[in-house]
Amino acid sequence: MAHADAVQALLGKAGMAAKDVAWLGFHGHTLLHRPGERRTWQVGDGALLGKLTGISVVSDFRSQDVAMGGQGAPLVPLYHAALAKHAGLAPPLLVLNLGGVGNVTYIGGDSENDLIAFDTGPGNALIDDWMLRHANATHDESGKTAAAGAVNADRLARLLDHPYFAQRPPKSLDRNDFSAAAVEGLSVEDGAATLAAFTAASVARGLSHLPQRPLRCLVCGGGRHNATLMKLLTQHLNMPVEAVEAVGWNGDHLEAEAFAFLAARAVRGLPLSLPGTTGVAMPVSGGRIHRLVPDEKASL
Repeated sequence: MAHADAVQALLGKAGMAAKDVAWLGFHGHTLLHRPGERRTWQVGDGALLGKLTGISVVSDFRSQDVAMGGQGAPLVPLYHAALAKHAGLAPPLLVLNLGGVGNVTYIGGDSENDLIAFDTGPGNALIDDWMLRHANATHDESGKTAAAGAVNADRLARLLDHPYFAQRPPKSLDRNDFSAAAVEGLSVEDGAATLAAFTAASVARGLSHLPQRPLRCLVCGGGRHNATLMKLLTQHLNMPVEAVEAVGWNGDHLEAEAFAFLAARAVRGLPLSLPGTTGVAMPVSGGRIHRLVPDEKASL
């Protein structure tokens, strides 16, 4: 099982053994996310991972929220809030995650009731797909392709004419809910520039759903490495936009850290999602707990 191999490799790199780890938070890659149909599916077997690694596992973080009418996403906002509080960052603060899909956490104060979160639109997915189809590249390295192109205003307007943007939060997306068909026929550079502008403009549209304008925007996820996208975000949001490293967070590890944090909350029966983050009717815990008995624990 590749996931078990990854855990073993990480333990070796960290100089740790399985007995040093209390719980493993295992999310798995999302294959299907349809909260309107009360369906969400992340690949991976938490029980098997526990047996192979000798570590108790928490998995299936989203199903309980979706079953109770929530969007099942985003789930990281509680960790964003904990980090912001620990760092003493002044609210209101916006944390933007740019993975395949873009999502924001609005931290309005110190209470969990001050959190608002939702998916804004595409993150890197359309740009990555475009680069793979037209440049045989996995992504736009540092945004260099987009920087060499020009935004096509007409095509951008077509992309923004999507019913998702008229919906109020809570709302969430699947990676494949948007298409880059509107930019087909453009040069590789102009297509990349227009799709980057689409991501930035979709985040800006999300600001209308917030009770106050944030003081700053901190960006995590792979999109923060795209210098052109970061520049476009600054222009569209009209506020300071910085990678999370500016406040001492690790943007490459943050989501993995978050699921370790959520695993600990799940074991304690604490909420993983809130009305303001997923739209669930009340705070709800979740996760499927695979607790190993002592004789199942390995001494790796």
